[in-house]
Amino acid sequence: MTYCVGLLLEQGLVFASDTRTNAGVDQVAISPKMHIFEVKDDRVIVLMTAGNLAITQSVVGHLKALIESNKEGTRHLCNADSLFEAAGLVGTELRAAFERDAEFLKNHNIDFSASILLGGQIKGEKPRLFNIYAAGNFIETCSETPYFQIGETKYGKPIIDRVVKYDTEMMDAVKCLLISFDSTIRSNVSVAAPIDMLLYRTNSLHADCKERITESDPYYAEIRKGWSDGLKRVFSSLPSPDWC
Repeated sequence: MTYCVGLLLEQGLVFASDTRTNAGVDQVAISPKMHIFEVKDDRVIVLMTAGNLAITQSVVGHLKALIESNKEGTRHLCNADSLFEAAGLVGTELRAAFERDAEFLKNHNIDFSASILLGGQIKGEKPRLFNIYAAGNFIETCSETPYFQIGETKYGKPIIDRVVKYDTEMMDAVKCLLISFDSTIRSNVSVAAPIDMLLYRTNSLHADCKERITESDPYYAEIRKGWSDGLKRVFSSLPSPDWC
């Protein structure tokens, strides 16, 4: 399982993903689920993937191969005119993966499971964030609902719903995401640190603020303890019911 979150804020975008992969309790490994495509001073495009790792790695691999082929007339993430077009290119690769692999997976009783978040900015347009489904179709977030989650979403969703708004300050959003990940990790063993995080500031056109947060990271430990202790204090201060 995976947990990935993308936030669209007035100040820019925040991306976070866990790195745990597993194929059973005795086959646990670390694999990045965040992929960055950058052309300095022109674009930053970030993909985060959830679902069957073989499928999502195949999709990302084909997207990279399109860029590396450098064939005249080939559309790819580094020459797409808009993020909408970029999301369409990812959707096309998901459909191609389905055509290649779905029948073989079905023969082995494996579902075709894949979802991808795509966000960033291309020079000349505003930052944008998309959620791309396994069928290759996609939706775009907006200022009223400025985030997407994929993977194991339910445990970390409540704090985001309560805290994050389009005008939330970026560093407050980072704190919120770390709490969201801590809540998810506490409740689901298939999600775990390290957490890959990227902060993108509007119009910077440069992915210059990347961090891998480990279980022993001092700031992460401080946030986790502060949140846990604070919840206990608030809970203890709540009045008891008087109806029984």
